[in-house]
Amino acid sequence: MTEYGRGQGSEPWHPDDPLYGDGGWGEQQAAQPSYDGQAQQYPQQPQTQQQYGDWGTGDQHGYGDQSYPQYDQYGQQYAPQQPQHQQPQHQQQYPQQHQPQQQYDQNGWPTGSYPQDPYAGGPADPYAQQPSAPYGGEQSDYYGTPEAYPPPEPPGRRRAEPEPQTDWDPGPDQGEHAFFAGGDDDDGRDDEPEDRRGRGDRRGGKERRGGKEKKRRSGLACLVVVVVFGGGLAGVSYFGYQFYQDRFGSAPDFAGSGNGEQVTVTIPKGSGGYAIGQELKKMGVVKSVDAFVAAQAANPDGKSIQDGVYTMQKEMSAASAVELMLSPKSRNNLIIAEGKRNRAVYELIDARLEVKKGTTAKVAETKWKTLGLPEWAMNHPDVKDPLEGFLFPSSYAVAKGQTPEDVLKQMVARATEKYESLDFEAKSKSLGLDGPWELVTVASLVQAEGKTHDDFRKMSEVIYNRLKPTNTETNQKLQFDSSFNYLLGQSEIDISASEINSNPDPYNTYTNRGLPPGPIGNPGEEALQAALKPTTEGWMYFVATDGMHKTEFAKTIAEHDRLVDKFNDSRNN
Repeated sequence: MTEYGRGQGSEPWHPDDPLYGDGGWGEQQAAQPSYDGQAQQYPQQPQTQQQYGDWGTGDQHGYGDQSYPQYDQYGQQYAPQQPQHQQPQHQQQYPQQHQPQQQYDQNGWPTGSYPQDPYAGGPADPYAQQPSAPYGGEQSDYYGTPEAYPPPEPPGRRRAEPEPQTDWDPGPDQGEHAFFAGGDDDDGRDDEPEDRRGRGDRRGGKERRGGKEKKRRSGLACLVVVVVFGGGLAGVSYFGYQFYQDRFGSAPDFAGSGNGEQVTVTIPKGSGGYAIGQELKKMGVVKSVDAFVAAQAANPDGKSIQDGVYTMQKEMSAASAVELMLSPKSRNNLIIAEGKRNRAVYELIDARLEVKKGTTAKVAETKWKTLGLPEWAMNHPDVKDPLEGFLFPSSYAVAKGQTPEDVLKQMVARATEKYESLDFEAKSKSLGLDGPWELVTVASLVQAEGKTHDDFRKMSEVIYNRLKPTNTETNQKLQFDSSFNYLLGQSEIDISASEINSNPDPYNTYTNRGLPPGPIGNPGEEALQAALKPTTEGWMYFVATDGMHKTEFAKTIAEHDRLVDKFNDSRNN
């Protein structure tokens, strides 16, 4: 079958195709060869001569007993050059038999495979993806009339499929391919005749499509691609390895119990395993956070690590770091005991920060309004120290390099948080007190007078009973030695009546009714709870009968007097 126009395929040209009009297939009156070797004539259609650009105008060659495609010196298939304005004969003869010939690949080299389909389009052919219709000696032409679009599938025939291409070998005389050599692979063929280039116009590294040329990449571009691709693979491999190590590999860790270089590590309050590990890693104690977290989880007591200041060594294994932090030997916190007065706390802070004695007391005296006290703790008259009761008893991470102001803020914040959590503002009213400030003062008195935690709730009831307006036993006077001792900055148990009665200071609860102006120390958790929940047994009096550790309670004055005698006997008075 003579090839017209744009290549062969299973689908014919649609009537809307520009070639379907005048001079197209629809009006072509050329004789078509049948597949049984006989010519088919269409007498009603006059013969016309057409030229389809550079899409091949030479004779076509077929399979088996048909002639074979011809190749140029570069191994490219082309149609033999024909005069520009002549069509081949209306009858194309297909030879009956030919002896088998050597087969060639697309570059003209022997392959030993079956003959290549001459009607399969080249890679540059935009219509080459359409499969070719089979050609046989007895098959009739389905493309002769417009009514045959699309043509029916011939029964019992398979469509010819292009033979798969084998690996291309340029051969010894071809040299390096232009893509890797850096050239255009044109080889000076721009002047080759149009009809020799054929329909594919496949000239090495160029393809003509729509009047434009697309040049192959140079060898330098190839090198750049290889470098970039290789770098990308290296990056992916690195991050992939890191991801694997983070998720499935063992965490980096030191070996041993340290290199002997000591460091001080401060663990903030509320820190979990990861936060602790981050602090240790930052100070060079452990090699990785994950290693510490794993060691902490493996230790049965690992979760009991508290906030504070720890003396550690650099380059410790995670397991040894956990063990040391669980040991009291590593703890270097500032411990504020329950009931300790502010004056003593200031001295402890000075010593820990290694600053001049009195430095912290001076900061408290001059900057107390900027240290975070709640609004209800401000501007109470006759208060000797506004921070009293707000340096909450606990363990604090205090080390050299910090300032007294920072430490005091930390303590005030801890106390304020505790009072808020216990809802002091609301509960103080229900206890008949004038706000949370008085509730803190009650708790400080409970802490100072009670000898044990078992005494605290009874001591709390004594305070509330003596504050009642109906109290005729003491006339609303507390008569606590602890408040008088606070006034004098002492802790004496033997105080003469003359000394007490001669001092009118507001903190003297023997001469003044009601509560002192403010707290007289820093109450702990048990004292705070006792101030909120006093007993209801009617306790009005108490006496430290052994003078030190034992407190006994009484409901009447007669019972109180017997307790006083007991106390005198213990003192040999």
